[in-house]
Amino acid sequence: MQNGFMRARLRGLCCPLKLVAAWRRRLAGVVALAALSASPGWTAQAAGAPEAPAVPVQTLRVVGGLAGVAQFTRFEEPFWSQELARLSGGRYSASIVPFDRAGVPGADMLRLLELGVVPFGTFLVSLTGQYPQYGAADLVGLNPDMASLRTTVAAFRPYLERALREEHGVEALAIYVYPAQMLFCKQPIGQLADLVGRRVRVSSAGQADFVGALGATPVHTPFSQIVSRLETGSIDCAITGTMSGNTLGLPRLTSHLYALPFNWGMAIFGANGAAWNALPEDLRALLRREIPKLERAIWDESERDTAQGLACNAGASGCKDGKPGAMVIVPATAQDRRLSQEIFTKTVLPQWLQRCGAPCEDIWKQTIGPARRLAVTRP
Repeated sequence: MQNGFMRARLRGLCCPLKLVAAWRRRLAGVVALAALSASPGWTAQAAGAPEAPAVPVQTLRVVGGLAGVAQFTRFEEPFWSQELARLSGGRYSASIVPFDRAGVPGADMLRLLELGVVPFGTFLVSLTGQYPQYGAADLVGLNPDMASLRTTVAAFRPYLERALREEHGVEALAIYVYPAQMLFCKQPIGQLADLVGRRVRVSSAGQADFVGALGATPVHTPFSQIVSRLETGSIDCAITGTMSGNTLGLPRLTSHLYALPFNWGMAIFGANGAAWNALPEDLRALLRREIPKLERAIWDESERDTAQGLACNAGASGCKDGKPGAMVIVPATAQDRRLSQEIFTKTVLPQWLQRCGAPCEDIWKQTIGPARRLAVTRP
């Protein structure tokens, strides 16, 4: 861990202390994160609070995932704001804010965890562009279904946890997954070839590689800007989660949904190493026991939400959790499933290796490659 922190200091040669101070000033404006700068990541309940328990409450400050989606509203937020206090008998509690409403750019979350500015936080793997190796398990075209994704993540997880701990001083406590990322389009689409010339919202370099290979124009767009970009016509289609798209109101703006999972969208919940080690031992034990349950619930809900998103966007009778739309759901053709695998093998994987560098070929060969029987092939 010491080596990881030393590397962090060297990478932050432009004066990491100033960087920490700057980010703490920015985050201080968010009420929910007012105490974020407490170095262990938790603070005692203020003196004089009414009916304080015999044992003072310790309050964790947590930055969660994307606002407005099920992972946050149904799982992350209730766990931290309600369940932690219940599970600990009132001894511990937490406040949580989604990163995209906390003034925290997603691309900086891992760095802020490493520095300890954010003691406990969730970062989207697709936004850690400086570390493409961490996105290997969710490369576009790699996991056409949830079973494939589970196999891939199980093979990759030991490396991921070790690398975050040793290289960044970050303790990875959970891996979350979003519903399948599919294609919403304003104009009719019957096959992937119909995307030629269209402008497609993407959220990662891998999605951009895939879309570009189809002859479309990738447009990197934050989740919060999808609606405005569709309304202004700056994009024709958007890749996003099936239920996330429903929550955004995409059935109002798009007419066709192509039911082929491009990828899923992964997030990692981690703790700054110093903040984690500073927690009381019984709290660490509680979190080690309960956070894996939260992770399993999010994965199960992701699978359900993928199906629910399709049903709700189409206005089918099985829609229970979303707002019924009237979209045309276009089943993926067998030809396009083969094409997806071909683009993964010939474009997405080689481009990822090029961005990642020589060590990533070894990472692939030691983790996902054998588990999925996918060898590295050179163009």
